[in-house]
Amino acid sequence: MRATLAVILARGLGTRLRADDGTALDAGQAAAASAGTKGLVPLAGRPLLDFVLHELAEGGVRDVVLVVPPGDSPLRTRYDVEHPPARLRVRFAVQEEPRGTAQALLSAREAVCAALGAPSDTGGRRHFLMCNADNLYAAPAIEALVDARGPGVIAYDADALVRDSGIEAERVSRFALLDIGDDDMLRDIVEKPEQGHPLLKATPRWVSMNLWRFRDTIFDACTAISPSPRGELELADAVREAMRRGERFAVHRRAEAVFDLTHRRDIATLEARLAGRVPKP
Repeated sequence: MRATLAVILARGLGTRLRADDGTALDAGQAAAASAGTKGLVPLAGRPLLDFVLHELAEGGVRDVVLVVPPGDSPLRTRYDVEHPPARLRVRFAVQEEPRGTAQALLSAREAVCAALGAPSDTGGRRHFLMCNADNLYAAPAIEALVDARGPGVIAYDADALVRDSGIEAERVSRFALLDIGDDDMLRDIVEKPEQGHPLLKATPRWVSMNLWRFRDTIFDACTAISPSPRGELELADAVREAMRRGERFAVHRRAEAVFDLTHRRDIATLEARLAGRVPKP
């Protein structure tokens, strides 16, 4: 069963993007960075999220739920009023407070369950993809999850991310590590691994860039977890809770670039990589 709906987490505060690190930006980039709205940072003449939506459409997604802040969000203005996508139907879900990735996903529950584009399996469970608004994934990775047989996650080769994405090795070392069984099923996910963790020494080292396929049972897992030491409801904890309840996640391995916008210094790299591309969301 194809999963042709995707939830995009676009509510983040963009705290690190707001911080002025001395990078020279044009007026549009500086305004979006100061607002912390990563998805609207102009790159090669178009907002980053235009490119994200383009790759989702290329990968087979037809419906999108954008998780946005309350009020008159510029994301809602752009994609609902000024430039609604031609190839994707967009609806919105409001995350009242930015209290972590699991809480952001939970904010989309009603929109996912109401969406016509979220097909149900024989057990009546809706399937959908989830991704970040500040990562640009290649369409084939998205397609792998759209066409998968059930829940799953894309595992990225950490060395390939450094080599092909222009992401510093030190930053990649802090990405969530995936513990994968011999059957290519997920055994565990380790957020922000401590130095010396055994999975950091693995070759190849597989990490998550938050590109998942879920069943709607993930929402119950999100409600069952407790806040992390940072006071947030973390997606990794929700995934572990879902696994404890019997959910199994197939791992789809990729050795390719994923472009990441975290700091202002990332903007020049992304703009160079996207030069000449014309997104058609």
